[in-house]
Amino acid sequence: MERKKTSHKGENGYLLIIGGSEEYAGAATLAALGALRAGCDSVTVAAPEKVAWVINTYAPDIITHKVKGSYFSIKHAKEMVKFAERFDAVLIGNGVTKKAEKFCQYFIRKCQKLKIIDADALRVLSFKDFNNAILTPHENELETMLVNSGKEFLLPKLKESNAKEKAQILQGNLRYFLQNNNVLLVKGATDIVISRNKIAYNRTGNQGMTKAGTGDILAGIVAGFLAKSKDMMKSALAGSYINGFIGDALLKKKKGYTFIASDILEDLDKLEKQVNKSKKK
Repeated sequence: MERKKTSHKGENGYLLIIGGSEEYAGAATLAALGALRAGCDSVTVAAPEKVAWVINTYAPDIITHKVKGSYFSIKHAKEMVKFAERFDAVLIGNGVTKKAEKFCQYFIRKCQKLKIIDADALRVLSFKDFNNAILTPHENELETMLVNSGKEFLLPKLKESNAKEKAQILQGNLRYFLQNNNVLLVKGATDIVISRNKIAYNRTGNQGMTKAGTGDILAGIVAGFLAKSKDMMKSALAGSYINGFIGDALLKKKKGYTFIASDILEDLDKLEKQVNKSKKK
């Protein structure tokens, strides 16, 4: 969250989020607000036009790019690859639904920008299709991707393994993916973050974070960090830690398991105040 005193607009990141649908307008909104709260200077959400107007009404801080139609289709793909060139990083997947399957396949394969891939955009590709990307699957999404990649033989081993063993299995069997400048963030009771030559673990978070929307905010926080820092491993690990820390230290203590995803956004500023206080001591 640190920034130079001489910072100017845009120096701390321009992020594009491709997401949203008439069923899930909130997913892209939560991701965008997570990125802004993480310190990203400017966030643009590309969404189907009706969804984009809803986002504008809810949060005037978010810029929208209105895409004609009710969902992303293959006819939008080339235009969006070109549009993405304006940004430091791209987050895709939050709320897009299965109707956008062909769009996601084309965009992810063709876009060379730094990317964060989340939600339904993860389910439609194999590990060989990604480059310059942080992937943020939960357990079910990871299983689908392994099947898509012809690596379903790993599933029994992974189910029987602890976090350390699971990380080693994935790093050893996804070498091509990791060597293609990708990072894997597997969400769970212990989050696992894997790059080509590093493995890290995050144990912040609690059972209340199974609520809908917490994953969208995590993806947004990671994307906000990435747009600014361009460091995929650090962005993935910091986003995972901070999202879980807020769930533990600030929300569970106050509200038990009644907190909702958007409460995380409200407490991101409190986390920064706590960090600043600790630095002064």
